[in-house]
Amino acid sequence: MRVDVLRNVFARNEAAAAENRRLLDQRRIVCINLLGGAGSGKTTLLEAVMPRLRGHMRVAVLEGDLATTRDADRIAALDVPVVQLLTDGGCHLNATLVQHGLARLPLDEIDLVVIENVGNPICPANFDLGEHARIAVLSVAEGSDKPSKYPLLFKEARLVVITKCDLLAMTDFDLDQAMRDIRRINPDALVIPTDARGGRGIEDVAQWLRSRCRVGADVECLNVMG
Repeated sequence: MRVDVLRNVFARNEAAAAENRRLLDQRRIVCINLLGGAGSGKTTLLEAVMPRLRGHMRVAVLEGDLATTRDADRIAALDVPVVQLLTDGGCHLNATLVQHGLARLPLDEIDLVVIENVGNPICPANFDLGEHARIAVLSVAEGSDKPSKYPLLFKEARLVVITKCDLLAMTDFDLDQAMRDIRRINPDALVIPTDARGGRGIEDVAQWLRSRCRVGADVECLNVMG
């Protein structure tokens, strides 16, 4: 009986995810699912990248969290449309909640939607939200063993961003080992080490996003996220 319930939960989520993707495709909007553990630097990464996208594309953010609007407030301060998605203790976003969030955005005025998922390296990786691609975020403060411990987070990512590289000298994080493990799990992923405060790698992340969202491109082109 428990297996049937689990299947029903995933089936509902997959149906909602498919609806989200159809809506985004119809409106020629690219959607990115940003995943990583709590404190990995997802919001700080967005704060650093968003100004570099201005003038190239129109961006909105769906901000997932268990409680509070603190991260959404940080994004709103950049003059970016944002909707806070609260899970009330849930460990991940689901496609239905994202569906409600999309309905609150001015989709006719958007080229790129970034979903900042709940800070958790495990559960969110199991749920399709209707995105076109995933970005996995790993901070050096978390440890270089995390790709091997949480492979699903990295397995389906098109881009892996290693954050807080300004702290490398103060940690035992093995950057070379982490990059080898990521490439073993996902040989096709691009890996970019970054330092959001110092600027290292931020333009590379922005360029990756710009290259996947060309205003006026055909939907088929928008969905080529490699």
